[in-house]
Amino acid sequence: MSTQSLSRNATRAAAYAGGVSAMSAGIYGLLLAESLLARKKIGMTCERPPSADGLFGADMAGRPVSIIMLGDSAAVGYGMSSADDTPPGMVGWGLAHVLDRPVQVTTFAEVGARTADLTAQIDKGLIGEPDIALIIVGANDVTHRILPAESARQLSQAVHRLREAGCEVVVGTCPDLGTVQPLPQPLRFIARVWSRRLARRQALATLHAGGRVVSLADLLGESFATNVDIMFGADRFHPSRTGYANMISMVIPALAGAIRDEQIAAVYGDQFATGGPGATDDDADRLSISDAAQEASQHGGTEIVGRGRWAVIKRRRKR
Repeated sequence: MSTQSLSRNATRAAAYAGGVSAMSAGIYGLLLAESLLARKKIGMTCERPPSADGLFGADMAGRPVSIIMLGDSAAVGYGMSSADDTPPGMVGWGLAHVLDRPVQVTTFAEVGARTADLTAQIDKGLIGEPDIALIIVGANDVTHRILPAESARQLSQAVHRLREAGCEVVVGTCPDLGTVQPLPQPLRFIARVWSRRLARRQALATLHAGGRVVSLADLLGESFATNVDIMFGADRFHPSRTGYANMISMVIPALAGAIRDEQIAAVYGDQFATGGPGATDDDADRLSISDAAQEASQHGGTEIVGRGRWAVIKRRRKR
């Protein structure tokens, strides 16, 4: 190729690269503007709902199970006006009745928190030597454009730290944000892609660090899209009381399973742990951790329990 031809090709390549860069900058600017408009429309504040922290099932026998709630507004119950309607309240009553034991709930989750904020929450949470932690986080990482790989790395560190302290961990993965009405297109499409990608990475990070996973991929999926007035709260971004109850109904079996497996393992060894209650009600498969994470990212309510290089995946039947 002649010098003149090389020069022409280089000029074309530079022009193409410049055009791509300009287009990328334009798309980024559009998404940023849409994100700011969506935040303004949603009207997010730092206001917390009434606290549900306390002892549930005090009249029941046995040592209380101590659970800490970590993560963002979905773990706090943003938008609720009654403590019993928040996820901490629902977890307290639900877990106490399933286990038939008292349950002590303490919430360290914060409205607007991202995965990076788990470090400070765990600092406070471990002081009370909890038995189990429920983490629900990720939506704010997506809206703040945190790379999924970075969010997953931070989650892995958080889960590993809790497990090293002897605390069982259940992680509710990032919900599918692709059907949140205040998010315009193409921001809504990008949010769907990023949230599902993050959910898969969260599942992998949690399993490798020794925690359990409950996929909330469809928490804001089809059922929310077709029942907006029932499942969403007033801001059309956070769940309503019914929406939170739907989420917690998927989480309770995993929390109970983790507590029961811990008890069984303490007496008989890890090989006798079942991976959770309700085995007769669920369909379970044994997959690689990678395949299980991919499966869970596509189906809300799926529970994954790590078994070394493998994972037991459970598909909860909707009731």
